[in-house]
Amino acid sequence: MPQTATNNSAGMTDSRQRNSWRELSLILPLFKWFWSFALTLFGLALVTFAMTRLSPIDPALQLVGDHASKSTYEQARVELGLDKPLPLQFLRYVETALSGNFGLSISTGQPVAKDIARTFPATIELATAAIVIGAVVGLSLGIAAAMRRGTWVDSLVRFVSLFGYSVPIFWLGLLMLLLFYARLHWAPGPGRADVVFQYTVKPVTGFALIDTWMSGKAGAFRDALAHLVLPATVLAFHALAAISRLTRAAVLTELGQEYVTTARAKGASLRRIVFVHILPNISGTLLTVIALSYASLLEGAVLTETVFAWPGIGRYLTTAMFSGDMPAILGATLIVGASFVLLNALTDLGVARLEAGKKR
Repeated sequence: MPQTATNNSAGMTDSRQRNSWRELSLILPLFKWFWSFALTLFGLALVTFAMTRLSPIDPALQLVGDHASKSTYEQARVELGLDKPLPLQFLRYVETALSGNFGLSISTGQPVAKDIARTFPATIELATAAIVIGAVVGLSLGIAAAMRRGTWVDSLVRFVSLFGYSVPIFWLGLLMLLLFYARLHWAPGPGRADVVFQYTVKPVTGFALIDTWMSGKAGAFRDALAHLVLPATVLAFHALAAISRLTRAAVLTELGQEYVTTARAKGASLRRIVFVHILPNISGTLLTVIALSYASLLEGAVLTETVFAWPGIGRYLTTAMFSGDMPAILGATLIVGASFVLLNALTDLGVARLEAGKKR
Protein backbone atom coordinates (compact mmCIF):
# COMPACT_ATOMS: atom_id res chain seq x y z
CA MET A 1 0.00 0.00 0.00
CA PRO A 2 2.72 2.57 0.83
CA GLN A 3 4.45 1.73 -2.47
CA THR A 4 1.17 2.19 -4.37
CA ALA A 5 0.53 5.51 -2.68
CA THR A 6 4.06 6.64 -3.58
CA ASN A 7 3.53 5.66 -7.22
CA ASN A 8 0.22 7.51 -7.35
CA SER A 9 1.84 10.58 -5.83
CA ALA A 10 4.67 10.45 -8.35
CA GLY A 11 2.19 10.04 -11.19
CA MET A 12 0.21 13.05 -10.02
CA THR A 13 3.41 15.08 -9.79
CA ASP A 14 4.41 14.12 -13.34
CA SER A 15 0.93 14.99 -14.60
CA ARG A 16 1.09 18.40 -12.94
CA GLN A 17 4.51 19.04 -14.44
CA ARG A 18 3.27 18.09 -17.90
CA ASN A 19 0.27 20.39 -17.50
CA SER A 20 2.55 23.20 -16.32
CA TRP A 21 4.83 22.75 -19.33
CA ARG A 22 1.81 22.65 -21.64
CA GLU A 23 0.46 25.90 -20.17
CA LEU A 24 3.90 27.46 -20.44
CA SER A 25 4.20 26.41 -24.09
CA LEU A 26 0.90 28.21 -24.76
CA ILE A 27 1.81 31.34 -22.81
CA LEU A 28 5.32 31.83 -24.19
CA PRO A 29 4.27 32.39 -27.84
CA LEU A 30 1.65 34.92 -26.68
CA PHE A 31 4.25 36.70 -24.57
CA LYS A 32 6.72 36.78 -27.48
CA TRP A 33 3.96 38.06 -29.78
CA PHE A 34 2.98 40.80 -27.34
CA TRP A 35 6.61 41.82 -26.80
CA SER A 36 7.26 41.98 -30.56
CA PHE A 37 4.03 43.94 -31.09
CA ALA A 38 4.95 46.44 -28.37
CA LEU A 39 8.48 46.94 -29.73
CA THR A 40 7.15 47.49 -33.26
CA LEU A 41 4.67 50.08 -32.03
CA PHE A 42 7.45 51.76 -30.05
CA GLY A 43 9.57 51.92 -33.20
CA LEU A 44 6.64 53.36 -35.14
CA ALA A 45 6.12 56.04 -32.48
CA LEU A 46 9.84 56.84 -32.57
CA VAL A 47 9.79 57.25 -36.36
CA THR A 48 6.73 59.51 -36.35
CA PHE A 49 8.26 61.58 -33.53
CA ALA A 50 11.45 61.97 -35.57
CA MET A 51 9.32 63.20 -38.46
CA THR A 52 8.11 66.11 -36.34
CA ARG A 53 11.62 67.10 -35.34
CA LEU A 54 13.23 66.69 -38.77
CA SER A 55 10.41 68.43 -40.60
CA PRO A 56 11.02 72.06 -41.59
CA ILE A 57 7.51 72.88 -40.32
CA ASP A 58 7.54 74.60 -36.93
CA PRO A 59 4.50 73.45 -34.86
CA ALA A 60 4.62 76.56 -32.66
CA LEU A 61 4.76 78.88 -35.66
CA GLN A 62 1.85 77.01 -37.25
CA LEU A 63 -0.15 77.50 -34.08
CA VAL A 64 0.39 81.24 -33.59
CA GLY A 65 0.90 82.39 -37.20
CA ASP A 66 3.67 84.27 -38.96
CA HIS A 67 2.78 87.68 -37.52
CA ALA A 68 2.74 86.68 -33.84
CA SER A 69 5.08 88.41 -31.39
CA LYS A 70 8.17 86.68 -30.06
CA SER A 71 6.66 86.32 -26.57
CA THR A 72 3.54 84.67 -28.01
CA TYR A 73 5.73 82.34 -30.05
CA GLU A 74 7.81 81.37 -27.00
CA GLN A 75 4.65 80.77 -24.96
CA ALA A 76 3.37 78.45 -27.70
CA ARG A 77 6.65 76.52 -27.58
CA VAL A 78 6.26 76.10 -23.82
CA GLU A 79 2.65 74.93 -24.16
CA LEU A 80 3.65 72.40 -26.82
CA GLY A 81 6.57 71.20 -24.70
CA LEU A 82 9.15 72.14 -27.34
CA ASP A 83 11.34 73.78 -24.70
CA LYS A 84 11.92 70.41 -23.00
CA PRO A 85 14.76 67.97 -23.83
CA LEU A 86 14.03 65.54 -26.67
CA PRO A 87 13.59 62.45 -24.41
CA LEU A 88 10.94 64.27 -22.38
CA GLN A 89 9.27 65.48 -25.57
CA PHE A 90 9.14 61.88 -26.82
CA LEU A 91 7.61 60.63 -23.57
CA ARG A 92 4.96 63.34 -23.79
CA TYR A 93 4.30 62.43 -27.40
CA VAL A 94 3.82 58.74 -26.50
CA GLU A 95 1.53 59.66 -23.60
CA THR A 96 -0.70 61.86 -25.76
CA ALA A 97 -0.74 59.26 -28.57
CA LEU A 98 -1.80 56.50 -26.16
CA SER A 99 -4.60 58.72 -24.89
CA GLY A 100 -5.80 59.28 -28.46
CA ASN A 101 -5.04 62.99 -28.35
CA PHE A 102 -3.26 63.97 -31.59
CA GLY A 103 -3.98 67.68 -31.34
CA LEU A 104 -6.05 69.95 -33.58
CA SER A 105 -5.99 69.70 -37.34
CA ILE A 106 -4.99 72.96 -39.00
CA SER A 107 -6.95 72.07 -42.15
CA THR A 108 -10.29 71.25 -40.53
CA GLY A 109 -10.02 72.97 -37.14
CA GLN A 110 -11.27 69.75 -35.54
CA PRO A 111 -9.44 67.33 -33.23
CA VAL A 112 -7.38 64.92 -35.33
CA ALA A 113 -8.85 61.96 -33.43
CA LYS A 114 -12.35 63.07 -34.45
CA ASP A 115 -11.26 63.41 -38.10
CA ILE A 116 -9.71 59.94 -38.04
CA ALA A 117 -12.84 58.45 -36.50
CA ARG A 118 -14.81 60.01 -39.36
CA THR A 119 -12.51 59.03 -42.25
CA PHE A 120 -10.96 55.70 -41.24
CA PRO A 121 -14.20 53.66 -41.48
CA ALA A 122 -14.51 54.72 -45.13
CA THR A 123 -11.02 53.36 -45.83
CA ILE A 124 -11.75 50.12 -43.94
CA GLU A 125 -14.96 49.65 -45.92
CA LEU A 126 -13.20 50.24 -49.24
CA ALA A 127 -10.21 48.03 -48.40
CA THR A 128 -12.43 45.22 -47.05
CA ALA A 129 -14.57 45.16 -50.19
CA ALA A 130 -11.39 45.21 -52.29
CA ILE A 131 -9.73 42.33 -50.44
CA VAL A 132 -12.89 40.21 -50.70
CA ILE A 133 -12.91 40.72 -54.48
CA GLY A 134 -9.15 40.29 -54.73
CA ALA A 135 -9.04 37.14 -52.61
CA VAL A 136 -11.93 35.38 -54.36
CA VAL A 137 -10.75 36.22 -57.88
CA GLY A 138 -7.05 35.88 -57.09
CA LEU A 139 -7.36 32.44 -55.48
CA SER A 140 -9.56 31.21 -58.31
CA LEU A 141 -7.16 32.43 -60.99
CA GLY A 142 -4.11 31.08 -59.19
CA ILE A 143 -5.62 27.62 -58.72
CA ALA A 144 -6.89 27.52 -62.32
CA ALA A 145 -3.45 28.52 -63.66
CA ALA A 146 -1.68 25.84 -61.58
CA MET A 147 -4.13 23.11 -62.61
CA ARG A 148 -3.73 24.06 -66.29
CA ARG A 149 -0.05 24.82 -66.35
CA GLY A 150 1.32 25.61 -69.80
CA THR A 151 -2.10 26.25 -71.37
CA TRP A 152 -3.68 29.48 -72.52
CA VAL A 153 -5.40 29.77 -69.12
CA ASP A 154 -2.02 29.80 -67.38
CA SER A 155 -0.67 32.38 -69.83
CA LEU A 156 -3.71 34.60 -69.37
CA VAL A 157 -3.47 34.49 -65.57
CA ARG A 158 0.24 35.30 -65.68
CA PHE A 159 -0.46 38.24 -67.99
CA VAL A 160 -3.18 39.54 -65.64
CA SER A 161 -0.78 39.22 -62.68
CA LEU A 162 1.98 41.09 -64.52
CA PHE A 163 -0.47 43.76 -65.67
CA GLY A 164 -1.82 44.17 -62.15
CA TYR A 165 1.69 44.66 -60.78
CA SER A 166 2.69 47.12 -63.51
CA VAL A 167 -0.30 49.36 -64.18
CA PRO A 168 -0.45 52.61 -62.13
CA ILE A 169 -3.56 52.46 -59.99
CA PHE A 170 -4.44 56.13 -60.53
CA TRP A 171 -4.34 55.62 -64.32
CA LEU A 172 -6.56 52.56 -64.03
CA GLY A 173 -8.99 54.48 -61.81
CA LEU A 174 -9.24 57.36 -64.25
CA LEU A 175 -9.73 54.93 -67.14
CA MET A 176 -12.52 53.09 -65.31
CA LEU A 177 -14.25 56.38 -64.50
CA LEU A 178 -14.01 57.46 -68.11
CA LEU A 179 -15.37 54.16 -69.40
CA PHE A 180 -18.03 53.11 -66.89
CA TYR A 181 -19.12 56.54 -65.59
CA ALA A 182 -18.59 59.07 -68.37
CA ARG A 183 -19.19 56.90 -71.45
CA LEU A 184 -21.34 53.87 -70.52
CA HIS A 185 -23.10 55.44 -67.48
CA TRP A 186 -23.03 52.05 -65.73
CA ALA A 187 -21.46 53.37 -62.53
CA PRO A 188 -22.29 56.40 -60.38
CA GLY A 189 -19.87 59.27 -59.98
CA PRO A 190 -17.14 59.76 -57.39
CA GLY A 191 -17.87 59.86 -53.66
CA ARG A 192 -19.68 57.48 -51.33
CA ALA A 193 -23.26 58.51 -52.12
CA ASP A 194 -25.36 60.74 -54.31
CA VAL A 195 -26.31 64.13 -52.93
CA VAL A 196 -29.94 63.04 -52.54
CA PHE A 197 -28.88 60.36 -50.02
CA GLN A 198 -25.80 62.01 -48.56
CA TYR A 199 -27.63 64.02 -45.91
CA THR A 200 -30.69 61.84 -45.39
CA VAL A 201 -28.92 58.88 -43.77
CA LYS A 202 -27.60 59.42 -40.26
CA PRO A 203 -23.98 58.20 -39.90
CA VAL A 204 -23.92 55.79 -36.96
CA THR A 205 -21.02 53.42 -37.58
CA GLY A 206 -19.21 55.34 -40.30
CA PHE A 207 -19.63 52.43 -42.72
CA ALA A 208 -21.93 53.50 -45.55
CA LEU A 209 -23.29 50.02 -46.27
CA ILE A 210 -24.13 49.36 -42.63
CA ASP A 211 -25.61 52.81 -42.00
CA THR A 212 -27.80 52.72 -45.11
CA TRP A 213 -28.91 49.17 -44.28
CA MET A 214 -29.83 50.22 -40.73
CA SER A 215 -31.75 53.20 -42.06
CA GLY A 216 -34.16 50.89 -43.87
CA LYS A 217 -33.89 52.89 -47.09
CA ALA A 218 -33.32 50.38 -49.88
CA GLY A 219 -32.51 53.11 -52.38
CA ALA A 220 -29.78 54.53 -50.16
CA PHE A 221 -28.25 51.06 -49.65
CA ARG A 222 -28.21 50.35 -53.40
CA ASP A 223 -26.67 53.75 -54.03
CA ALA A 224 -23.91 53.18 -51.44
CA LEU A 225 -23.20 49.73 -52.89
CA ALA A 226 -23.07 51.12 -56.44
CA HIS A 227 -20.58 53.80 -55.38
CA LEU A 228 -18.41 51.17 -53.69
CA VAL A 229 -18.15 48.68 -56.56
CA LEU A 230 -15.93 50.59 -58.99
CA PRO A 231 -13.27 51.94 -56.56
CA ALA A 232 -13.18 48.58 -54.73
CA THR A 233 -12.67 46.73 -58.02
CA VAL A 234 -9.85 49.08 -59.06
CA LEU A 235 -8.18 48.76 -55.66
CA ALA A 236 -8.64 44.97 -55.74
CA PHE A 237 -6.82 44.62 -59.05
CA HIS A 238 -3.36 44.98 -57.53
CA ALA A 239 -4.26 42.62 -54.67
CA LEU A 240 -5.63 39.88 -56.93
CA ALA A 241 -2.46 40.09 -59.04
CA ALA A 242 -0.30 39.31 -56.00
CA ILE A 243 -2.66 36.68 -54.61
CA SER A 244 -3.08 34.81 -57.93
CA ARG A 245 0.66 34.78 -58.58
CA LEU A 246 1.61 33.45 -55.15
CA THR A 247 -1.28 30.96 -55.12
CA ARG A 248 -0.14 29.56 -58.47
CA ALA A 249 3.44 29.22 -57.22
CA ALA A 250 2.38 27.55 -53.95
CA VAL A 251 0.07 25.04 -55.67
CA LEU A 252 2.72 24.15 -58.28
CA THR A 253 5.26 23.57 -55.51
CA GLU A 254 2.90 21.20 -53.72
CA LEU A 255 2.08 19.33 -56.94
CA GLY A 256 5.67 18.11 -56.99
CA GLN A 257 5.52 16.61 -53.50
CA GLU A 258 5.50 12.87 -52.80
CA TYR A 259 2.05 12.81 -51.21
CA VAL A 260 0.58 14.17 -54.45
CA THR A 261 2.32 11.43 -56.44
CA THR A 262 0.92 8.84 -54.02
CA ALA A 263 -2.59 10.28 -54.33
CA ARG A 264 -2.38 10.20 -58.12
CA ALA A 265 -1.20 6.61 -58.02
CA LYS A 266 -4.29 5.74 -55.99
CA GLY A 267 -6.48 7.25 -58.72
CA ALA A 268 -7.41 10.57 -57.11
CA SER A 269 -8.40 13.29 -59.57
CA LEU A 270 -6.39 16.49 -59.87
CA ARG A 271 -9.34 18.55 -58.59
CA ARG A 272 -9.63 16.38 -55.47
CA ILE A 273 -5.89 16.54 -54.86
CA VAL A 274 -5.87 20.34 -55.09
CA PHE A 275 -8.95 21.07 -53.00
CA VAL A 276 -8.70 18.26 -50.44
CA HIS A 277 -4.95 17.87 -49.95
CA ILE A 278 -3.02 20.86 -51.29
CA LEU A 279 -5.14 23.84 -50.20
CA PRO A 280 -5.22 22.80 -46.52
CA ASN A 281 -1.42 22.40 -46.61
CA ILE A 282 -0.84 25.88 -48.01
CA SER A 283 -3.55 27.58 -45.94
CA GLY A 284 -0.94 29.34 -43.80
CA THR A 285 0.77 30.78 -46.87
CA LEU A 286 -2.53 31.90 -48.36
CA LEU A 287 -3.62 33.51 -45.09
CA THR A 288 -0.35 35.44 -44.92
CA VAL A 289 -0.64 36.65 -48.51
CA ILE A 290 -4.24 37.78 -48.11
CA ALA A 291 -3.61 39.49 -44.77
CA LEU A 292 -0.55 41.36 -46.04
CA SER A 293 -2.48 42.38 -49.16
CA TYR A 294 -5.28 43.70 -46.93
CA ALA A 295 -2.79 45.67 -44.86
CA SER A 296 -1.24 47.15 -48.00
CA LEU A 297 -4.71 48.15 -49.22
CA LEU A 298 -5.38 50.00 -45.96
CA GLU A 299 -2.23 52.05 -46.32
CA GLY A 300 -2.14 52.19 -50.10
CA ALA A 301 -5.65 53.44 -50.84
CA VAL A 302 -4.44 57.04 -51.11
CA LEU A 303 -4.48 57.25 -54.91
CA THR A 304 -7.76 55.38 -55.25
CA GLU A 305 -9.45 57.62 -52.70
CA THR A 306 -8.08 60.70 -54.45
CA VAL A 307 -9.26 59.62 -57.92
CA PHE A 308 -12.73 58.60 -56.72
CA ALA A 309 -13.10 61.45 -54.17
CA TRP A 310 -13.53 58.78 -51.48
CA PRO A 311 -13.55 60.51 -48.06
CA GLY A 312 -11.17 58.06 -46.39
CA ILE A 313 -8.03 58.48 -44.34
CA GLY A 314 -5.83 58.34 -47.45
CA ARG A 315 -7.50 61.40 -48.95
CA TYR A 316 -7.43 63.07 -45.53
CA LEU A 317 -3.68 62.40 -45.29
CA THR A 318 -3.09 63.76 -48.79
CA THR A 319 -4.94 66.99 -47.97
CA ALA A 320 -2.95 67.32 -44.74
CA MET A 321 0.34 66.93 -46.62
CA PHE A 322 -0.54 69.62 -49.14
CA SER A 323 -1.46 72.05 -46.36
CA GLY A 324 1.45 71.15 -44.07
CA ASP A 325 -0.95 69.99 -41.36
CA MET A 326 1.58 68.20 -39.14
CA PRO A 327 -0.84 67.02 -36.37
CA ALA A 328 -3.10 65.43 -38.98
CA ILE A 329 -0.15 63.87 -40.84
CA LEU A 330 1.28 62.34 -37.67
CA GLY A 331 -2.07 61.12 -36.35
CA ALA A 332 -3.10 59.48 -39.63
CA THR A 333 0.36 57.97 -40.15
CA LEU A 334 0.42 56.53 -36.65
CA ILE A 335 -3.07 55.01 -36.98
CA VAL A 336 -2.37 53.46 -40.39
CA GLY A 337 0.99 52.14 -39.21
CA ALA A 338 -0.51 50.69 -36.04
CA SER A 339 -3.21 48.98 -38.13
CA PHE A 340 -0.52 47.45 -40.36
CA VAL A 341 1.42 46.19 -37.33
CA LEU A 342 -1.74 44.79 -35.72
CA LEU A 343 -2.75 42.92 -38.90
CA ASN A 344 0.74 41.44 -39.18
CA ALA A 345 0.64 40.31 -35.56
CA LEU A 346 -2.83 38.76 -35.92
CA THR A 347 -1.67 37.01 -39.10
CA ASP A 348 1.27 35.47 -37.24
CA LEU A 349 -1.10 34.20 -34.56
CA GLY A 350 -3.49 32.80 -37.16
CA VAL A 351 -0.69 31.02 -39.04
CA ALA A 352 0.66 29.59 -35.77
CA ARG A 353 -2.78 28.19 -34.90
CA LEU A 354 -3.11 26.66 -38.38
CA GLU A 355 0.29 25.01 -38.07
CA ALA A 356 -0.57 23.72 -34.61
CA GLY A 357 -3.84 22.31 -35.97
CA LYS A 358 -1.95 20.43 -38.73
CA LYS A 359 0.38 18.79 -36.19
CA ARG A 360 -2.58 17.46 -34.26
